[in-house]
Amino acid sequence: MTKKITVLGSTNIDRVVSVPRFAQSGETLHTDSHLTNAMGGKGLNQGVAVARSGVQTNMITKVGRELNIAENMAVKNLLTDHVMFSKTAETGQAYITVSEETGDNMIYIYGGANADLTVSDVNDHKEAIIESDFVVAQLEISIDAVIAAFKIAHENGVKTILNPAPMPETGGLPEELLELTDVIAPNEHETFLLTGVAITDEESLLRNAVYYFQRGIDTVIITLGSQGAFYMRDNGETKLVPIFKTTAVDTTAAGDTFIGAMATRLNKDLSNLEDAMVYGSAASSVTVSRPGAQPSIPFENEVLAILAAHADVI
Repeated sequence: MTKKITVLGSTNIDRVVSVPRFAQSGETLHTDSHLTNAMGGKGLNQGVAVARSGVQTNMITKVGRELNIAENMAVKNLLTDHVMFSKTAETGQAYITVSEETGDNMIYIYGGANADLTVSDVNDHKEAIIESDFVVAQLEISIDAVIAAFKIAHENGVKTILNPAPMPETGGLPEELLELTDVIAPNEHETFLLTGVAITDEESLLRNAVYYFQRGIDTVIITLGSQGAFYMRDNGETKLVPIFKTTAVDTTAAGDTFIGAMATRLNKDLSNLEDAMVYGSAASSVTVSRPGAQPSIPFENEVLAILAAHADVI
C-alpha cells in the first residue's frame, strides 16, 4: 500500500436536489426533495476516497475565506496543511440534479476559488508532492497548475494520475500535460472529446489507448459506466474489469471514488493495476448506492467487506 498520496484539485459545496426524472426543456416538475448541501468537488471527493481507504492524503486546493476547514474537511487521514484561502473568490459551487428514476445526475459548476489556484500556489506547496508516492489531479482547476504539479512529480520520481474531467469541449489537452502523465483515466465521453474515437467495441478501445501511448502515457484506464473499466498498458497488458452490481441511487462521485480508492492500492510500478482497479470498482459500487458526493464515499472496511463477499467470483 502507498504511504502518502497528494490530491491536487477542486473543492466545492454541492447543492443537490433529487427529482422524479429529468425535465424536458420548458417543463416544470414537482419534487418532494428540498435542496441539500454537502461538501464535494472532484478534487476533494478523490481526496476523501483516498483518506477513507486508510492512506494519508495531502490535499492541495483553494477555498473561500467563508469556509470552515476544520468543520468541513474533518476526515481522518485527510491532511489540510496545504489548503489555501482565496483573497477574492468564495468556495466553488456545484448545482446537482439527481434523477430518482435512474440515479444519473446533471451538474453545473461555478469555479469560484478553484479558478484562483495558480502555478505559484502549486510551487509554494511542492513539498506535499515531493513526499508522495502518487499525485492525482483533475481539471476543475487550471491546466497550468496541473502541469506545474506534474513537473514537480516527475522531477522527484512521483507517479502522476490524471482524471481529465471535465474535458474541454474543444481544443483538447496540451501535449505537455499528456507527456507528464503516467496514468490517464477518462470516461468514455471524455476520451472521445480528446481522441475523436467513439467507444463502440474492443477495437475502438484499443485505438483510444494507442492515442495515449503515442503521447508518452504508459497506462490508460477508460471507465465505461455499467460495463466496468477497461485498462491497457503500453506493454500490451489489457483487461476489462467488471463492476460490482448494486442499485444505483446517485452516481455523483462514483468516478472520483473509483480513482481515489484505486490509487490507494496501486503499487508504484503499477504491477498490480488490475487488483487496484477491482478495489476501486468495489468502492464505487458503494458510492452509487447512497445519496450525495462526499457522504456516500465508503470507508476501507466497507470496501473490504464487499471484496470478501465476492471472493469466489473475483
